[in-house]
Amino acid sequence: MEMNMDFTTHKQMAIDLFNLTWDLIEKQDRTENEDDTMLYAAMASRYHWGIVGTPLNFARGEWQISRVYAILGRGEAALHHARKSEKLCLDHDLGAFDLGFAYEAKARAHAVSGEMTEQEQYIGLALQTAENVDLESNRDWLMKNIHAVSTGFIPV
Repeated sequence: MEMNMDFTTHKQMAIDLFNLTWDLIEKQDRTENEDDTMLYAAMASRYHWGIVGTPLNFARGEWQISRVYAILGRGEAALHHARKSEKLCLDHDLGAFDLGFAYEAKARAHAVSGEMTEQEQYIGLALQTAENVDLESNRDWLMKNIHAVSTGFIPV
């Protein structure tokens, strides 16, 4: 069962909720209520992309949900969504940029869970994958995120 909205409305909701989530990710001193909103917005964005998006939108939505769960210290949930992002990237050959971020998300989820061996394994895969990102600015952004995993820092 899906909501009775037109394509344009679902797409705009997906975009607006993704951007709201990103704004909250970047916010320094979130309240508990803002943490909740960040999670709900990420989930709602992914829901709307599920109706009107492409596998690329799905993978990025799953990555964003994983990032939110990692920020909230919920490693198991972060890993679940990172795995979904990785599967979408591999199943649909979405390219090195998004696959690298899926590996970064898996590394971050393992870091939150204190699983350092797995964290290092996925940092390694992310770094290898980053070598295949053609656009320098995309590669730099991915590398910045990969290097931040071990510190728990969230690049903005």
